[in-house]
Amino acid sequence: MVFLQLCFPTGLKFKPFFQVQQSFPATGFVVVMAKRNHPLILLLLFMILILIPHTYQLQSSHAQTLLRIQRLLDFPPVLSSWNNSTDFCNTEPDSSLAVVCYEETITQLHIIGKNGSPMLPRNFSIDSFFTTLVRLPTLKVLSLVSLGLWGPLPTKINRLSSLEILNISSNFFSGIIPLEVSSLRNLQTLILDDNMFSGRVPDWLSALPLLAVLSLKNNSLSGSLPNSLRTLETLRVLVLSSNRLSGEVPDLCSLSNLQVLDLESNSLGPLFPSLGSKVVTLVLRKNRFSSSIPSNVTSFYQLQRLDISFNRFVGPFPLSLLSLPSIQYLNIAGNRLTGMLFENMSCNAELGFVDFSSNLLTGRLPMCLVSNSKSRVTLYARNCLANTAQNQHPRWFCQNEALAVGISHHKQTKVRAYKVVVLTSIVGAVVGGLMIVGLSTLLVLRRMREKKVVKRPPRRLIVENASSGFPSKLLSDARYISQTVRLGALGLPPYRTFSLDELEEATNNFETSTFMDEGSHAQMYRGRLNDGSLIAIRCLKLKKRQTTQNFVHHIELIKKLRCRHLVSALGHCFECYLDDSSVSRIFLVFEYVPNGTLRSNISVGVARQTLTWTQRIAAVIGVAKGIQFLHTGIVPGIFANDLKITNVLLDQNLVAKISSYNLPVLAENTTREVGMSRAKDLSVSGRIKHEDKIDVYDLGVILLEIIAGRPITSQSEVDEIKIQLQASAMADEAGRRSIVDPAVLDACLDESLKTVMEICIRCLSKEPTERPSIEDVLWNLQFAAQVQDTWRGDSQSSEGSPISPSQPPQLQINLQ
Repeated sequence: MVFLQLCFPTGLKFKPFFQVQQSFPATGFVVVMAKRNHPLILLLLFMILILIPHTYQLQSSHAQTLLRIQRLLDFPPVLSSWNNSTDFCNTEPDSSLAVVCYEETITQLHIIGKNGSPMLPRNFSIDSFFTTLVRLPTLKVLSLVSLGLWGPLPTKINRLSSLEILNISSNFFSGIIPLEVSSLRNLQTLILDDNMFSGRVPDWLSALPLLAVLSLKNNSLSGSLPNSLRTLETLRVLVLSSNRLSGEVPDLCSLSNLQVLDLESNSLGPLFPSLGSKVVTLVLRKNRFSSSIPSNVTSFYQLQRLDISFNRFVGPFPLSLLSLPSIQYLNIAGNRLTGMLFENMSCNAELGFVDFSSNLLTGRLPMCLVSNSKSRVTLYARNCLANTAQNQHPRWFCQNEALAVGISHHKQTKVRAYKVVVLTSIVGAVVGGLMIVGLSTLLVLRRMREKKVVKRPPRRLIVENASSGFPSKLLSDARYISQTVRLGALGLPPYRTFSLDELEEATNNFETSTFMDEGSHAQMYRGRLNDGSLIAIRCLKLKKRQTTQNFVHHIELIKKLRCRHLVSALGHCFECYLDDSSVSRIFLVFEYVPNGTLRSNISVGVARQTLTWTQRIAAVIGVAKGIQFLHTGIVPGIFANDLKITNVLLDQNLVAKISSYNLPVLAENTTREVGMSRAKDLSVSGRIKHEDKIDVYDLGVILLEIIAGRPITSQSEVDEIKIQLQASAMADEAGRRSIVDPAVLDACLDESLKTVMEICIRCLSKEPTERPSIEDVLWNLQFAAQVQDTWRGDSQSSEGSPISPSQPPQLQINLQ
């Protein structure tokens, strides 16, 4: 047991003011207790607190550096608010501009200009710009996007040795990627998209030991890929699409963490890349791959998106790809793949897009691909299938084409065909004779061995007994879900125990200015850790005394709640009573999400920047995925989460995150309020049977506000707008648009709007049994998003498919 005492002089003696006792070194729990109060000491402490600054004040040299950057960038609109009196460190960040400070220095700088910004004037000097920029040596995150920067990337970038994230996409940088970048040993994310970089993909990438995200798409890089890629063991995202790369892809099996590989629109091939089994997104579209699809692809259980379209793949199409446990998007169009499809084949229920077009497939389209027309897009034209809804070739066409493909691979053997036949006949005769002799010998040896054989017990199948309380299918599904959601949790630090001293330092001893909110669960505070990262702290004062052991199972559950669409916990801290070591308060530390609530980004008169219709659907899809994770991503699931649109936050990439959900550790200590008028859903019988439908109803209320674009604060408003929505949904297009938020009216496709309206009405059904499952909601929302994207022309195909496949989503580089 360790005692630390802080003493102040009183007369000629020193008396202890307080002591810190650390009595649980194994668990990290910290106990703080005041030992003695003294008026003089309290006065001294009060004076000290007054002298401590409550906000970071930026060094004048750094402020001048930012103003010089503004001048060098020719005073872009995004920096119009900067002037000599700007308090840079305490300015509210937004999606286009953010300055993050720590201890009077700048650690993060984000400047995002308008898409399509032209090149800066001829008198602009990229060298002068970086000479100014390196005066901020403490930068850890640097984002300079769409600012019109041009010229070669200066070698003096190596002076920013603390950089962890570098994003200079959508500019006009040219020349090779300089070797000096390899000296940035802390670099975790490197994004150079949409520039004019040339030369080869650097071979020195292996010198970056922490690199997790590498994105170089839409440049002019050429040549083959370096073998050093295989040594980047920390790499999780590799995007090299839309360049001029050629040759074989190196063996990437050693990249055990690789989850996204995008090589679209190059000249790579001919062999299918060798990859680890944890791949989630694989895009090989528009290359020169001409091999068969290897069998191990069917073991990629986390694979969600596979696009190998418009290559030269041959051989049989692996039918089991349709039923991979995580597959959602499958595009094999424009190849020479063969095989027979059957009506009774199974496929993953979440498979939302399939394109078989322009191959050599025969048989009949599986029923699982045509039964849910609204939740799935299936394209299969220009094959030899019996289905005639889309244009098909006669069966003989596919047989002849397949034969031609087989012959083309053996043209070189035709000249020597006769010699090969003769040689084969001679070898066959010799081998046949040897086989007869060998078989006779084996028969004799076998009879001799049978006399000595001892009978062995039959092998038993060992069945994993994971839990006797839950069905095996639920457990297996939960495992798959928990694996696939790891992609969304990239960058989150490991869950850990915080000390109370850390939290007090992060919040300036829980000063009033750091207070955020107080709800039925706990008080919320905003804090900043020593590394500069922002956190949200939920402080819960317990109603009854309990030991730390009572909370072990709660902490284990909280550790598992890591999902891209949940505000995830980073750790906890227990404050204990000194007399019996029971817990007095629990502090739960969460990631801080900076971009406001979903309501504040859509409601008329509230929004700082009104979300488009596409962004609104994307946000509510994120909410649905968060609900799905709470229901099925862990065992047992978490239901009745009292979801509200004000509890949905948007991060810097407009990714939706549910901030308040039904944590048992909170529910046991507080009385939860039931939102709107759904108390009848929480009856004993209804709670057991239809727990999941409570969250579906809440999601319907969020959808209602998404459509109307104004706050809905009472049950009577929900019922009133629902009636209007039902009438509008059954009307013509003009009638449907009468209820829609005018801010998104012009950019909203009617089919997309109608789909969202219909699923919203079903979610708001009075009877829980009439509400759709969360999976059904998710399918409909994804269909609405895909239809909207297709109409906007975001993913048109030059090959003329009836409905073009949607492009892979933009990388959300968020090292949370």
